[in-house]
Amino acid sequence: MNRIGIRREDKSDWEARVPLVPADVRRLAREQGVPFRVERSPRRAFPDDAFGQAGAEVVDDLGDCPIVLGVKEIPVPKLRPDRTYIYFSHTIKGQPANMPALNRLRELGCTLIDYERIVDERNVRLVAFGRFAGLAGMIDSLWALGRRLLEEGVDNPFTTLAPAHRYRDLGHVAAEFAKLKRAIAQDGLPPALRPFVCGFAGYGRVFQGAEEIFNQLPFESVAPADLPGLPPRGDVCYKVVFKEEDMVERLDASSPFELREYYEHPDRYRASFFRHVPYLTLLVNCIYWEPRYPVLMDRAQFQSLYGGPGRPRLRVIGDITCDIDGSLACTTRATEPDNPVYVYDPRTHETHDGVKGNGPVVLAVDFLPCELPVDASNFFSEALRPFVPALAAANLTAELSDTGLPPELQRATIVHRGRLTPGYAYLERFLG
Repeated sequence: MNRIGIRREDKSDWEARVPLVPADVRRLAREQGVPFRVERSPRRAFPDDAFGQAGAEVVDDLGDCPIVLGVKEIPVPKLRPDRTYIYFSHTIKGQPANMPALNRLRELGCTLIDYERIVDERNVRLVAFGRFAGLAGMIDSLWALGRRLLEEGVDNPFTTLAPAHRYRDLGHVAAEFAKLKRAIAQDGLPPALRPFVCGFAGYGRVFQGAEEIFNQLPFESVAPADLPGLPPRGDVCYKVVFKEEDMVERLDASSPFELREYYEHPDRYRASFFRHVPYLTLLVNCIYWEPRYPVLMDRAQFQSLYGGPGRPRLRVIGDITCDIDGSLACTTRATEPDNPVYVYDPRTHETHDGVKGNGPVVLAVDFLPCELPVDASNFFSEALRPFVPALAAANLTAELSDTGLPPELQRATIVHRGRLTPGYAYLERFLG
């Protein structure tokens, strides 16, 4: 049986997540006989001793482990020949920053399985942190809103919030939001914030996590068409969810919107999202985006919104998607949890840290789940655990179809024994 190694995360000092938690390591070792090695780490959310007590061998180096599990990208110099690596490689869009690693994996004859592509027959992801990106992103966005309003001289109930990484766990978050809900019910929202409208772009798992937090406030759901006429109530936070038909329109206005056509032929559509933006106080971006899709808000639209004499309603953009120079022109760089926001200046296309300035406050942390490392790791590990016995028993030197890997892991294999698999042959054009 293949020994499985769990590597020490080293992309960021903030990264404390693990792909498998000690409780699941213990269960797999005892019930399935899976052998584990765990690389020592000083900042993991679960201490080394917990893995040792679970039956894993805690080591300084994973040595000759044929299978290595991680969370974030592995530095190119740390890749070793003939290994099977499983982590979020961020390569399936041909991301330039990660093409050197993909090339090196091919040179070394390695196999790469990407969590992002572990999907079922309907292409639904089975192993993901998306919910926790939404949870942390919503907490941080509301915290940023409180700070921005305070900078404007507006006392508001959101100043009691902290960034997500300062909470022990989701139970702690729930307790603090219960206090916030009571404060809004008792004192109301400040007049300068009424109506408070939070718009969500997208409705997948990231949105569901963000919604889980927002719904702990006193809220009312409204449709995009309702936005112009919302009453300025102080006892409620309005929630509006934008789907594809609310964000884009056909170039040929004589034909109706069709979802399948949009995904197959996005060039037949253009963005129409900007018409909703003047009514929003907070925008939370949760969409999956690629360059072939229309941009939700370009630089000219930001200039139009913030170029007038008055202050726009839109104070904060929580860009959980965090595609740099992607669906929102304001997201020009990523941030880290200890300095999570900056103000985007539409006039100059420049940014500066903090919440003060003429432009939206942008939250752009690109690894938000690390702010809730224990809860996120437990959730992720539970989803990954069922695939581990087959992985440990696989014949990884065979052709992919003969390895014994389940279909979900075969579909997620980007490189096998140094060669791009047929489903990912398109990446060749990005590799040079």
